[in-house]
Amino acid sequence: MAVGLFTAPIFHAIGTGDFLHSFFSTIAYRLEGSKWGSRFPVLMNELFIDGIAPAQCEAVLQELAVIKKELSAMPPDQVVWDIDDLSKQPPWGTNIASTINNLADYFVTSDGKKLIAVFETALDTSIRIQKPLIIRSI
Repeated sequence: MAVGLFTAPIFHAIGTGDFLHSFFSTIAYRLEGSKWGSRFPVLMNELFIDGIAPAQCEAVLQELAVIKKELSAMPPDQVVWDIDDLSKQPPWGTNIASTINNLADYFVTSDGKKLIAVFETALDTSIRIQKPLIIRSI
């Protein structure tokens, strides 16, 4: 099942639920010391669980800027596929594109866009049209 970011009526495709969970797992494990939402509470707790109001989008954009900077300093082999089972690996293993040089670039959507950029676009859309932003399965 595919998931994406939804701010009615616009859907920003991401990919599988496992792929999106890996993004959040990597943040929690690598940047929050395995304490989900401790540093990035609006993204990791609010958006991930229930969605956010347009008024919260600026806070998530600020959190994403820090996340992007810190993930950019980590090699792609530091990806965490599932924080609940650290033995799990991505279905493609270590076979990744040569253009992926760090964890910020590792997460690419099913249609070839950088995941962090998709988040930024969806957040900007939510602010612009004043509609909530949620994670949705289709």
